[in-house]
Amino acid sequence: MASASSLYEHFEAEFRRLIKGSAQLETVYADCRWAEGPVWFADGGYLLWSDIPNERIMRYIPGVGTSVFRAQSGYTNGHTRDREGRLVSCSHGHRRVERTELDGRITVLADAYQGKKLNSPNDVVVKSDGSIWFTDPPYGIESDYEGYKAKQEQDGCYVYCFEPLSGKLKVAVSDFDRPNGLAFSPDESILYIADSGYSRGNDRPHHIRAFKVDAHNNLSGGEVFAEINPGLPDGFRCDVEGHIWTSAGDGVHVYTPSGVLIGKIRTPKTVANLTFGGPKRNQLFIAATDSLHVLYTATNGAQRP
Repeated sequence: MASASSLYEHFEAEFRRLIKGSAQLETVYADCRWAEGPVWFADGGYLLWSDIPNERIMRYIPGVGTSVFRAQSGYTNGHTRDREGRLVSCSHGHRRVERTELDGRITVLADAYQGKKLNSPNDVVVKSDGSIWFTDPPYGIESDYEGYKAKQEQDGCYVYCFEPLSGKLKVAVSDFDRPNGLAFSPDESILYIADSGYSRGNDRPHHIRAFKVDAHNNLSGGEVFAEINPGLPDGFRCDVEGHIWTSAGDGVHVYTPSGVLIGKIRTPKTVANLTFGGPKRNQLFIAATDSLHVLYTATNGAQRP
């Protein structure tokens, strides 16, 4: 466990009321190759996350332990759950977004756009109207490590919006280098999207952009909300007050809704993704390289699992 004295870095007083100074960073699992995509299931009392190169989805039950939830998972990356409590996943290997039905069947939601295969869907969120939003960089087809090496068929790396009732898939944003993590503000008026192009060159983006969302799920704006240093933004989540808790090279960075960095949570290794969970949504589950950590906070996650 990391001691509380070495765990936090404070920049603004506001950060102090969001964290528990006595809380310790607990490591609940440390045998992944690359941990990603945590999602909390309140009705089951467990957390799922991806171990991408090992092609498995893991499950952690507090007080019980960790087990393999699904082997040969298709190199899933990001996960979320829809309004009916079903698991929605981004599959690098199958180049698709898929849903696990309550009886265990897999339903393919989107695997192509305009007759061409998607790149390798990366992260996904579900809006309260049931629409499914996901990012589609090519990380899963660039090598055989996180998927299967293949030719990119899409002309770019897009952010998509999928409407399950109509089956309509549309490009929501098309001007990203490597779109990655995404999350809605608590009132869903803003969609934050990370660009992790920096992973392929120091002159490329490593920021989060903010888009206004209208009543028809059209996006506008897209100004840079925050530039992440060191490292880059991958996955992130909002708390109930709209603070952004994002992955970074040295841990978790916390921003106000106006884009001010107020504090950091230092982790031993690079963070890829995170989510709030636990019975009160006040536990921060952090996927950091080969490990899954948990940290109690003094706030609550905005997403109601």
